[in-house]
Amino acid sequence: MTWSPDGKRIASGSVDATVRVWDAATGAHVFTYSGHSGVVDVVAWSPDGRYIASGGVDAAVQVWDAATGGHVFTYRGHLSGVLAIAWSRDGKYLASGGADKTVQVWAA
Repeated sequence: MTWSPDGKRIASGSVDATVRVWDAATGAHVFTYSGHSGVVDVVAWSPDGRYIASGGVDAAVQVWDAATGGHVFTYRGHLSGVLAIAWSRDGKYLASGGADKTVQVWAA
């Protein structure tokens, strides 16, 4: 689960292979992003609030447009599930850590 940089929304990963975005003040559902083929374990909002990254048991890192819910990129490099995701402070890079004991760094 992750807060948006402005604190207005929350994104969460789910066992149903989706990422859901919620309005933090009302709890209302805003978007559902579908693209993973298994449990979504981690989500991270980009520093500028434009993107949400997600990762999970399918070993993929997905990047979503936070405003529209549209799919932007899929990064593949892990041999097993993605356990951690972090954006660089400037939002130019995305790092992912996997159960395969590797850290991947992607140009965003």
